Amino acid sequence: MPDLTAIDDWPVEHAVAVALLPDGSTISHGDIDRPFHLASVTKVLTALAVLVATEDGTVDLNDSAGPPGATVAHLLAHASGLAPDSDEILAAPGDRRIYSNRGFEILGEVLVEKSGLTAAQWVAEAVLTPLGLTSTSVEGSPAHGATSSAADLSRVAADLLSPVPTLVASTTRDARTTVAFPSLAGVLPGFGGQDPNPWGLGVEIRGRKSPHWTPDTASTATFGHFGRAGTFVWCDPVRDVALVVLTDREFGQWAPPLWRALGDDVLAAT
Repeated sequence: MPDLTAIDDWPVEHAVAVALLPDGSTISHGDIDRPFHLASVTKVLTALAVLVATEDGTVDLNDSAGPPGATVAHLLAHASGLAPDSDEILAAPGDRRIYSNRGFEILGEVLVEKSGLTAAQWVAEAVLTPLGLTSTSVEGSPAHGATSSAADLSRVAADLLSPVPTLVASTTRDARTTVAFPSLAGVLPGFGGQDPNPWGLGVEIRGRKSPHWTPDTASTATFGHFGRAGTFVWCDPVRDVALVVLTDREFGQWAPPLWRALGDDVLAAT
């Protein structure tokens, strides 16, 4: 079995980890019910809410959104050309992978326009309630405003790996975790330029990126997200393994080697 106790030696005040194993079981270390600020891991929840909206006809991936010529799909895949934190247009839609918090805030505006609910209300109805996430809320930005527990996020990861997901059809889930707008180059925040810089619909895809934050031994199909708050979730659909880690120390040089080493240990043990 994987040993998650390495997080006790990390240079953080609080840390918790949950690993999902191929037999469907989980192991954990730390207080899995303690809420942490997720930062950009929030985007995993917002993107799921948008995909639920596409399945019930509230939103279409091809709906115009953001800069001229951009769509909901462009925003989900950071391919709209929007700047990271403003409405400045840095590229034509589909030309570059530009990580954009503003793009996800526009997605929140789309949900309001189409559903009449706030983004937080839609996330609650579409994601939190169906999965029974009792320690999760989205306050403020749909790009980085959520808090959650490792227990709740492990339920999200389990649904993303499940052959029969609860939230969306397996075909929708598979489309989400397949590279959208392939071959785009761009900057992966914290890790520099990547060519290509593969991304799905709301989740980053590992591909052959280097350097990276996921385990060195993870498959190229591994997908997930990390946050500036020192949080991450990744799922390896080839190995049928996922790992959720939440900390209360802001992302920095301390994080990638420790994150990769823990992930490699989990994969080696499974």
